[in-house]
Amino acid sequence: MSKLTHLDDNGEARMVDVTDKAVTEREARAEATIRMNPETLNMIVAGDHPKGDVLAVARIAGIMAAKKTHELIPLCHSLNLTSVKVELAPGEDGASVHILTRCKLSGQTGVEMEALTAASVAALTLYDMCKAVDRGMEIGAVRLLEKKGGRSGHWVSPTAAC
Repeated sequence: MSKLTHLDDNGEARMVDVTDKAVTEREARAEATIRMNPETLNMIVAGDHPKGDVLAVARIAGIMAAKKTHELIPLCHSLNLTSVKVELAPGEDGASVHILTRCKLSGQTGVEMEALTAASVAALTLYDMCKAVDRGMEIGAVRLLEKKGGRSGHWVSPTAAC
């Protein structure tokens, strides 16, 4: 197992020094799912939600969250993201929304946390906007699907359908 990069030789938390790392193209994809009552999903898809287009609001929230990840996760670097995409689609089960995110940049450190944060906050935003009609919603399956670039190269989750 690799050593934890956010701990120094004394075991104390630190921000990783990326000064000498090469600038490379980096990309990460993540996902999340929010399960809900079928009636809630129908309301969202039909555009009948009293708060308006909740999918559009969740998409914007995910993009904003990716850009602010360094403010939420203490040891993350502030990154100059060049692309953030957040896609939301009704689940095939008729009772969920699947969230897929992708973050890209040219830089010295990866964007996995930004992609994961975007997926998480998009799901939380859907919960917030729909909680008045469905308090039993469940957020789950937040995970990294793929990362490209950097020293560790290309990684794909063995269970991801890329």
